[in-house]
Amino acid sequence: MITTSTLLEQTTQLSLSGFKQSLLMQSEDTKYQSLSFEERLFHLFEAEINQRQDKRIKRMLMMANFKDKTASLEQIQYLPIRKLDKSLILSLANGDFINKNQNILLTGATGTGKSFLMQAFARRCINLGHNTKYYRVATLLEEIKASRLDGSYTKTLAKISKFKLLLLDDFGVTPLKGDEINDLFEVIEEKMFNGSIIITAQLPVRDWHAYLGNETIADAMMDRLIHTAHKIELEGPSMREILAKS
Repeated sequence: MITTSTLLEQTTQLSLSGFKQSLLMQSEDTKYQSLSFEERLFHLFEAEINQRQDKRIKRMLMMANFKDKTASLEQIQYLPIRKLDKSLILSLANGDFINKNQNILLTGATGTGKSFLMQAFARRCINLGHNTKYYRVATLLEEIKASRLDGSYTKTLAKISKFKLLLLDDFGVTPLKGDEINDLFEVIEEKMFNGSIIITAQLPVRDWHAYLGNETIADAMMDRLIHTAHKIELEGPSMREILAKS
């Protein structure tokens, strides 16, 4: 006779922990006895699928290395002074911009919530199944510089490009040195037909070309970044100031 204990042992052997938890619940809850075999089996597999999805999302969140691990689109404050286009935010929330290889460019003064909005978008995209990585631009360039020295440059670029959504925070804060503009171009070039980039900057987009300096690379980089990009300019005072008063 096949017992629940035997089935539980098999779920352990097959690493079906979600299935196992659901099986235990079914064995203890008499309401499941009224369900058909197919219905009970459906709930068992659904529990396993949901648990695997939850674990995958947790892994991707850990790998993303967000600065603000609590950021979410539900927390956005659409205050009149910020002039945020709610319809645009909600239209981007389905993550379809990634499937279309489109970028998001977030600009505005310090404290207006650029990094928060970037990470809120990214959190939603992770929930939708897109692997994501957060970098401050300076940190990214340091990592690439180090890879040049240890001979892992190609491998490092490949590692960065595998993320479907790349977050580049604080673009334009410090002047680019040496090979940094080339390295940044290589990263952006890799993402052109393989996902999307979200960039935050205090500099208005119109000033990015001058900031990059090298006219040839600047032309190529701006063409790849801006073509079909969604531009969001955040206005108003510092959100820290607003939240402190609330």
